[in-house]
Amino acid sequence: MTDPLDTPAAAAAGAGESADPPAPGRLPPADRPTGRRRRSALHIPVRVRFGFLAPSVLVLLAIIGWPILFSVWLSLHNADGSSWVGLHNYVSIFTDPATLTALKNNLIWLATAPTLACALGLIFAVLSERIRWATAFKVVIFMPMAISFLAAGVIFELVYQADPSIGVANAVMVEIHDTFAPSSKYPAAEPRSTLDYSQSKAGYTSPTEYTPGSVATVPLTGYSVLDLPKSAVQAAPAAAVPGEITGTVWLDLVYGGGGTPGHIDPGKKGTPGITVEALSGTKVAARATAGSDGTFALHGLSPGTRYRLALPASDFAQPYAGVSWLGPDLVTPAIIVAYLWIWAGFAMVLIAAGLSGIPRELQEAAKVDGASDFQIFRKITVPLLAPVLLVVLVTLAINVLKIFDLVYIISPGSTLSVANVLAVQMWSVSFGGAQNQGLGSAIGVFLYLLVLPAMYVNIRRIRRERRES
Repeated sequence: MTDPLDTPAAAAAGAGESADPPAPGRLPPADRPTGRRRRSALHIPVRVRFGFLAPSVLVLLAIIGWPILFSVWLSLHNADGSSWVGLHNYVSIFTDPATLTALKNNLIWLATAPTLACALGLIFAVLSERIRWATAFKVVIFMPMAISFLAAGVIFELVYQADPSIGVANAVMVEIHDTFAPSSKYPAAEPRSTLDYSQSKAGYTSPTEYTPGSVATVPLTGYSVLDLPKSAVQAAPAAAVPGEITGTVWLDLVYGGGGTPGHIDPGKKGTPGITVEALSGTKVAARATAGSDGTFALHGLSPGTRYRLALPASDFAQPYAGVSWLGPDLVTPAIIVAYLWIWAGFAMVLIAAGLSGIPRELQEAAKVDGASDFQIFRKITVPLLAPVLLVVLVTLAINVLKIFDLVYIISPGSTLSVANVLAVQMWSVSFGGAQNQGLGSAIGVFLYLLVLPAMYVNIRRIRRERRES
């Protein structure tokens, strides 16, 4: 009779008992599902897959695919789409001066705005880790993101107003300028035309020559009586003084009218603070300031020498009115500043999230080794933040290429052509009066092609991150 232990089943069982037990968490080989069983367990019929994907595909084709194809078709036709013109509209992009200006401005935006926004976001993110009210600081910086580009454009259009009483930017500039360089005393005033004073960049110069001991009279016009300083009093004739040139500078107007031109009549007031100079050739020999009644006296003159009187231009220059922010020279940088005000908060939030993921042990070890804060920032923080910084740069680059609202709203009509960008040019030629749907579609397709490289970089980065995870 055969021993039960000699059967193949028993031998297999005995062999199984003598073998090492399976690793924890793993099934014995006999109990593991084969590859075929795994595939069959996860198999989903093709019809079911397409059933789930079809609605999304249809929506994408409707809102993305069809507009792209229709824009390409329109770009190959004339203005109203009635006849085929081939690549003529694409050639016009690189020959039309307005479109070339828009392309140049887009390149300026692309080279400056994303980099500056990323740099500001990095600075704000680092600062938010070192200040006490970090949350409040982040809220204030990020708050402009809650404002639409339309509202932000209206805000900065007011900020950049030329009138300092309206525009905040020029109000600040005027205040700073007048702090270090006082404004002119009598803007737009001038000597009465009958005196035949010659005008130059340096000011006004008398045609008459004076010797020490003589008296000069200088009536002024072109200035309002109501704007005279409060210290101004009734003008008084100056008395002759040996060795000096004396005289009176007054506003040759009477409040309410009347008086004789060129005469010091009752009601005519002096112009305190006016500077009067005695010129010997082109050299200033003496200088004096008119008093409250307009009288002045020039001392230290050489006897017998003839001098001309001069009134420096600084007394009559128009007051400093600030900077023409929306003029041809500064309109694009001014709009970029408005863009940074909005998007620096976005960059700060993303970079701050990246900073929170950096191991603090690396920074602490660097400090122990004697590295300064700047060295830690440059050699540890920035390299570890490189993936986040790339995400911010690519996202802002895509956004900048499509910039429209700020440029269209902030730029006045006189400088819109100077600040023009591709998106604004596309709208202008399509709907702004030219009604050239062909050229507008060509600009739109070209703008789409410019965005594709940034999109490719972003997609490639996402796929690489998925593989690494």
